[in-house]
Parts: sequence; structure tokens; C-alpha cells
Amino acid sequence: MLAQNITRKILWVDDEIDALKPHILLLREKSYAVTPVSNGADAISLLKESHYDAVLLDQVMPGQDGMTTLDRIREINPILPVIMITQGSEDRLIDEALGKRISDFLVKPIGVAQIASTLKRVLDQTKIIEAQVPRNYTHDFNQIRASKDAGPDWRKWIEIYLKLLEWDLEFDRLAQTGLEETHLEQKKECNALFSNYVQENYLRWLQGEDSPILSVDVVDKFVIPHLRQERQVYLIVVDCLRLDHWIAIEPVLQPYFYIDRDYYFSILPSATLYSRNAVFSGLFPQEIAERFPQYWQENAEDETSTNRYERYLLQLQLQRAGLKLKPGLKYFKIFDIKGGNEFIRQVSSFDRISLSALVVNFIDMLTHQRSQSEILQQIAPDESAFQSLAKSWFAHSALFEILKIISNQNAVIVLTSDHGSVLCNRPSRAYGNRETSTSLRFKVGTNLGCDTNHAIYINDPRRYRLPAENSSKNYIIAKEDYYFVYPNQFNEYTRQFRGGFQHGGISTGELIIPVVTMTPREQS
Repeated sequence: MLAQNITRKILWVDDEIDALKPHILLLREKSYAVTPVSNGADAISLLKESHYDAVLLDQVMPGQDGMTTLDRIREINPILPVIMITQGSEDRLIDEALGKRISDFLVKPIGVAQIASTLKRVLDQTKIIEAQVPRNYTHDFNQIRASKDAGPDWRKWIEIYLKLLEWDLEFDRLAQTGLEETHLEQKKECNALFSNYVQENYLRWLQGEDSPILSVDVVDKFVIPHLRQERQVYLIVVDCLRLDHWIAIEPVLQPYFYIDRDYYFSILPSATLYSRNAVFSGLFPQEIAERFPQYWQENAEDETSTNRYERYLLQLQLQRAGLKLKPGLKYFKIFDIKGGNEFIRQVSSFDRISLSALVVNFIDMLTHQRSQSEILQQIAPDESAFQSLAKSWFAHSALFEILKIISNQNAVIVLTSDHGSVLCNRPSRAYGNRETSTSLRFKVGTNLGCDTNHAIYINDPRRYRLPAENSSKNYIIAKEDYYFVYPNQFNEYTRQFRGGFQHGGISTGELIIPVVTMTPREQS
């Protein structure tokens, strides 16, 4: 509940302050302790001596006007709420004041009720929101529960996941509400139900029965239509970018682009080798391995080599679509600062290239490095902190600079990811020989074993459109937040890998992927 009758100290600066005494008396009756001053110099002297909760500042004053006084206020206290009172709503004045972080505007003539409501909004907004959180969360909680009970399809699962992420962001903005544990349990339950839903329906999707957009459909659905219209297109794939990462990043790009957000589901396993090759080729892994064996290296030790043929796979997909690009496809991959700076130098000259494909590996590299670095684990101990880290990276990244350059071109950007990740907290015993792959969320080998309550056991990979060179080849794919650990040295590896972000399995964070289409805003 909001505390009642808290006295707030307000400094009111106006050269006609004597005429405002009736207003001041009424504000004091509403628990505002108003200190009146008639000029900016006196206001600055008081601010140096005392603390105030907010300032009411007249813009038009003789001598030191409101904007000059505002500059001095910001030198003393950069975050003090300041409400500017003006004679009119001139755009130039508003732009200048907003640039100096004005909290709100009031236009004369003003009444006490208007002043009081503005002060309440400025000073108590967070507390007002916090007071409404339990009721709002209960409403959404019951809606999500009703959706779960009704047996949601993939469309409804996207809605549920978005609502859960909205509350993640809301809890990040607020102080402790007492609902965090309830929300965490609801997310865990939803993830379990979602994993079971995918397990039950994935084979139907592969047959085209009420299927969501899958990895193999991304280029065909979102890129090729623009190319057919002879638009210049940038296809940008940010490896391991989760939907919550994108939601945090999106506002940073809105001043530069009109943004349309869609979603697709990663294929299984939701790992770079399978999902990203599927995006670029438009083919399932089994089809790539059988039709283009020279481009498929499932047993390679590092992801760099398993995805070295993306350019050729994309060219083949465009050829199947009957597209002959002139000039041809431009492909680039950014692993580090040097690569990012090199692309920045080149991108301004791409304005005549029909399709430029860019892969950005930083989020995926950060995900892997976090599991091995105690410092990164302390910086990003949970999903919320990892999201903040991803947003901070983006705001200072070469990718952001690249996007700002493209915003000055007449081009369409299709930005997506190949898969997301999940914070793994529960170990599950897996069995396999020495040739079994080392991934924690999925394994490939022969005669594999797992707890089928925690994972999907695939003994016929062809049904899942996965390569099957021999009849004894198996896949196991972890669900929810489980990660595979071998029985030998179980406790040691459990401690080592618990709390790591992993991918390759079945969870909302790994499978539900944003795909956004961005067109530049008109530059003034």
C-alpha cells in the first residue's frame, strides 16, 4: 500500500510567486511543503543548502530564466524531478527541455488540482504501479492458467511466453513485490507443459499439420518476398539471441526503424549446427546431409567449421526459388571487434547489393564463456541479469553502429536468431560411449540412454528429419531446464554445469525465436 500523508518538499520558482499564495496554501493542505522563491539565483542557493523532492520552475523570468536555472539545477542534482511551467507549448522549447531531462510540463494558466496531479504522477508513479501489481499479476496469472488448462496450440504458447516475459521486465523495474517466487514457479510449470506440447506435436509439424513457421521457412517467408519486389535486403542472424533479449533491445532501435515483429520455432535440436544451417538452406538437416554431403559436418568439434558453408547453402536456396541476384549475395560473419569494424567500413558501399547476409556471434560466445567464467557468472547470475548484459552489449556494439548506417539506406532488414538458450538447473543422467557428442542439452551417438521424463529419445532420426548414417544412430534432446550428465563423476559435473545457459533442447527460451522486419524511418 502507498504510505499516506507523507510531506513532500517542493521548491516553487516563479517571478510572480506572491500571486500564487492561494495555490501554495492549497498544496500545503495536500501535504506538500512548498518553499516559494521569486528568481533562479535564490532557488540555486536553496538547492545547495537543502534537499527537495521536486522543483516547479517557471520558464519566463527576468534575468536568469527557467532554462538557465535548469542548467544550474542539473549541475547540483542531475536526477531531481523538475516540472517546467510555460506560457505556451512551443516545440523548440519542449525539445530543449526534454533534452535536459524535464520530468513534465504545465502550461499557464494552471490550477491547484492540475499541479497536485502532476506532482503525484512524477513523485509517486513507481509506488502507484507497485500498488497495482498484485491485482494485475493475479489477473494475468489466472488468464495464463486458463490458457494452459485449455490445451494451447503454438499460437497461444507464443502469447503465453510473451506475457511471462512482460512480467519478467516488470519485476526488473520494480522493487521486491513478493510475487517473484510465484512468477518463477509459473514459468517453470509453463516450460514443462510447453516441452510436453512440443514433444507431442513436433512430428506433426514436420508433416505440415498446423505447423508454426520453422527454421527452414524463415528465408522463404521473410526474405524472399522482399527480393522478389527488388528491395535491398539485409539478413542478420544474431546467434543465440533470446526473445527477451530482443524485447530489451527493440526500444533502442525504434528511433531509427519501423519494426514489425514475428516469431518462428527453431527445429530440433535447437543448436547452431542444425537450426542455423536450416535457416540458410531452407532444408532440414537430413536433406542437407543427403543432398549436399560436402556441406554437412555433424561430427566436427567446433561450430565454426560446422557452419562454414552458410553462404553456399543460402545461394542454393535462392536458386531453388528462381532468384538470380545482381549483384550477387554478400555474406559476412562477425566474431570479434575487428570483424565488426571491418563490416562498418564496408556497409556504406552495400547500397547496390540485393542481399547481404550477416551472422553475429557475440551472444553465443558470451553464453559459452559465461559457463566457464566466475566473473561473468557473477555479472549475469540469472536470466534478468543476462538480459541486461545483452542490452548493454548491443548499445555499445558494432552491430548497433551497422544498423544505424543501414537506417540511412533504402533497405529492409530481417533480423532474427537461430536459437535461444535456457538456464539449466537440473541434471539428468545420460548414457553413451566415447564417440557421443559432448553437448549438454542434446547428444548424438549410438546406443544412447536417458531418463525419458527429462528428454526425448529419438531412435529413428529420419522421422525427425535428422541425419541417420546407420540404424544404430540415436539422439537424445533435453526438455525444460535439464542438462545431461554422465553417471561417472555425476556430482562433480553437476556442480560444474548447474546454472549455465545452454541450447539444443526444448524450452520456450530455446525454441520461440523473434524474427523482425525493420524499415528505416524517414530521416529529417
